[in-house]
Amino acid sequence: MTILYLHGFNSAPQSRKAQELKRYLEERGLGDRFACPQLPHRPSEAIALTELEIAARAPGTVTLAGSSLGGFYATHLAEKHALRAVLLNPAVMPQRDLESYLGTQQNLYTGEPYELTRGHIAEWRALDASTIHPERYLLIVETGDEVLDYREALRKYAGARAIVIEGGDHSLASFPEHLPAILEFAGLAPL
Repeated sequence: MTILYLHGFNSAPQSRKAQELKRYLEERGLGDRFACPQLPHRPSEAIALTELEIAARAPGTVTLAGSSLGGFYATHLAEKHALRAVLLNPAVMPQRDLESYLGTQQNLYTGEPYELTRGHIAEWRALDASTIHPERYLLIVETGDEVLDYREALRKYAGARAIVIEGGDHSLASFPEHLPAILEFAGLAPL
């Protein structure tokens, strides 16, 4: 089993959650069970790269873990490829929520500048999974998320296993507490 971590908008594999998950797996001798590609800013390219990562592994051995925009991508891919996914304060409608960010952007970790365009919005709209299979998901949200409304995620993933933490923020401050549950969900029982 491999956990394929998909970072959020303007983020990178160097993000706090990606590094904490990687370190947690390494400390248990499972470092080779973690992958986190640098996702391109274009949605179609991010999906294509992630599909290559999935295809490089044996069928049925990947659990996706997606944070924010990565959760949106994880949902699309989980439905398309019948995979399980852990969603961390996931974006439910980036085509709506990121429209106010149109214009020049810069990745917070790599420094890469790019233009967020209506083309991005159209690609996110095309990737939106209108129906989901709730049994595929572990949803972890904090009610204090200042960026996304956690209630939208609870509605979208109704019936999924959900962990709702009072307070917190968009960075998912309680993330380290959930690492054992994430590994269990992924079929990598904590050692």
